[in-house]
Amino acid sequence: MAEERLLYPDGKLKGHLTPSLLAVALITSFGSSMLYGYNLAVVNSPAEYIKAFYNHTWVMRNNTSPSKDSLILMYSLTVSVFAIGGLIGSLLVGTLVTRLGRKGTLVNSTLLVFASGILMGFSRICSSPEMVIIGRLITGIHSGISLSVVPMYLGEIAPKNLRGFLGLIPSIFICIGVFVAQVLGLHELLGKEEHWPLFLSLIVVPTFIQLLLLPWFPESPRYLLIDKSNIHATVTALKWYRTKCNIQEEIEEMQEEQRSLSFLDSVSVLHLFLDKSVRWQLLSIIVINMGMQLSGIDAIWFYTNTIFENAGIPKPQIQYTTVGTGAIEVIAGLIGCFTIEKLGRRPLMIGGFSFMGICCAGITLSLILQTRVAIMRYVSVICVVGIIAGFCIGPAGVPFLMTAELFTQSHRPAAYTIGGSLNWISNFTVGFVFPFLQMSAGAFCYLVFCGICVAVAVYVFFVIPETKNKTFVEISNMFATEETSHLIPAVHNNCEAVKLKKFNGYGTVESGSLEFDSSLSYP
Repeated sequence: MAEERLLYPDGKLKGHLTPSLLAVALITSFGSSMLYGYNLAVVNSPAEYIKAFYNHTWVMRNNTSPSKDSLILMYSLTVSVFAIGGLIGSLLVGTLVTRLGRKGTLVNSTLLVFASGILMGFSRICSSPEMVIIGRLITGIHSGISLSVVPMYLGEIAPKNLRGFLGLIPSIFICIGVFVAQVLGLHELLGKEEHWPLFLSLIVVPTFIQLLLLPWFPESPRYLLIDKSNIHATVTALKWYRTKCNIQEEIEEMQEEQRSLSFLDSVSVLHLFLDKSVRWQLLSIIVINMGMQLSGIDAIWFYTNTIFENAGIPKPQIQYTTVGTGAIEVIAGLIGCFTIEKLGRRPLMIGGFSFMGICCAGITLSLILQTRVAIMRYVSVICVVGIIAGFCIGPAGVPFLMTAELFTQSHRPAAYTIGGSLNWISNFTVGFVFPFLQMSAGAFCYLVFCGICVAVAVYVFFVIPETKNKTFVEISNMFATEETSHLIPAVHNNCEAVKLKKFNGYGTVESGSLEFDSSLSYP
């Protein structure tokens, strides 16, 4: 009975959550993904102190005070340059993961964090606002890289029944990063004027821990076998991440994918756009990655303090209320992480976006009626919390997971480059357009986000299949277009023609283990 519980319906063994799998997920998420969330929120609390530093430096250099517009422009650049760096980093992902590997990219990119931490940490001593801005740009580049590479790495080392669970761990740490920045930004901790350079440069601590630990773990087995054709390193890596009984089946599955891609190198972004065989996968990652940012979550954070103030919360207490919303983010992320393998990807995406759409409509209604109906002020607070919870339970992390799942090894780096770039462009667009949208449409601006959330939920419902417990090849075949569907039987026939002998325990393949039937012809 115990053995049956470890089997899939097709009789294959399920993967276990081994200590090494969990350790590498926690290390990479803590040392890379968490920094993205931290850097999103870290500039909010010391905003006035940073502006005062810019003003003081300007006066020292020019013997005159800057205009209010100039000061706002410098601070806005400090905030928005993070997204510009993120876009640059996302464009580098495909090249880096192909040349350095998944783990290698994460290890080498830590140098960016140390550089940015030093620049921001010593900026006040050097009286240099430029060091803050350049530091934010560099840490943005790191976040653009890690936001794609961490879920790619975890998606490739995870067994298919744990891919969703491990794939959402980075999104939990992003929420934790926001929460940590909110807590440390309280006046009682690092929210004082003399502490803001230290506050900005604390990112080096988790990265240093990652740099100490991550090199001891192996590279992605799929990268080692499919990209590097190194079966010995692949077996060694799988010995770290799997139990003994799962290794042979998984290597055979990877070899099947390797044979189907034997005529392909890593696909470029341009070739991915031109490849008709993956057009629905490509359209799907475009929709969900853009929808993730265009859902209005950044605009909600922008307006949160005003909504809480209108609800009657005293101004000195709003910072603690904001910390409470950060805690809700973490809780919602944990719920998504621990339910995704039971519910699947589709319910979390459809439910999350639909709930966000309802709450966006609720904010519009509450803002219109709050001057007439007092209780509507509290409805707006509930809707803000609902949007944050709905986002973190699914749309915050599943798009990055699905970008890994919808593509095979040759197309995955380019897919992450496209998905990550669109994510950052959409992020910047919302931050730039929302103030103008709010001025022109008022409370009705949230109906735009409502429409986007509902549209993405409808697209996922009708187009994207459930990918839970599926191999990458199986998922790819589900998306096969009519033009290429006739090739699938040929691929299966080819697989039948290749007779794989068992591995010698964990080690090498027996000589002559690949035998082709010459009587069969192939297209």
